[in-house]
Amino acid sequence: MHRVLGSVLISSEQIQRRNAELGRQISADYAGGAVTIVAILKGSFLFLADMIRQISPEIPVEVDFMAVSSYGNGTTSTGTVRIEKDLEVTVAGRDIIVVEDIVDTGLTLYQVDRILAGRGARTIRVATLLEKPGNSKYERKIDYVGFQIPNAFVVGYGLDYAQRYRNLPDIRVLDEI
Repeated sequence: MHRVLGSVLISSEQIQRRNAELGRQISADYAGGAVTIVAILKGSFLFLADMIRQISPEIPVEVDFMAVSSYGNGTTSTGTVRIEKDLEVTVAGRDIIVVEDIVDTGLTLYQVDRILAGRGARTIRVATLLEKPGNSKYERKIDYVGFQIPNAFVVGYGLDYAQRYRNLPDIRVLDEI
């Protein structure tokens, strides 16, 4: 089995327009308050950077990172979630937005949600660039969804295959040949 880049699923322009919309929505939801963003590395870093620049500067935004893995170097979840880097900030009593690159099985998100709730987060919302409807075991509502996509393995805009393709400006399907 060999994998090659397929067609563009979501263009760079579409991504930037949606980031602006999500930034406005988050700004409205947190007007008069503050938010702590917990970004899940590595795939979410481009989405995070572009989205938070769209949040009103009047809203105090704190950012921290967790590295959590369930894929390894494959294209399907291993079913096991490993925390590779934990948070440095305290989440107790804070309003949290977890930022993910993609919600597929929901396993990573389920575990992160459980961890943050256990640490006393006041509220937990989720922002994801991509969602594959129907695949997820995560039962809570995803508050901020960039795009819903079909059940295909995608790369680009931070998402990778074996650490490759993160630098693509758009989202592409990775085809098998």
